[in-house]
Amino acid sequence: MARIKVTQVKSQIGRLQSQKRTLEALGLRKMHQTVEHEATPSVIGMVNTVKHLVSFEEIK
Repeated sequence: MARIKVTQVKSQIGRLQSQKRTLEALGLRKMHQTVEHEATPSVIGMVNTVKHLVSFEEIK
């Protein structure tokens, strides 16, 4: 299965509580922190929820 690399590029300050919790569920707690996940539908849905706060790329 494909993997994706997710990096937080904007701050979570002033965001909705649900967006903050989504970032935490992805494992992102600091700016410019990067995590890797399997590209499952649930993870892709979480990334789409906070797509304005993160950047992501597919890893082969």
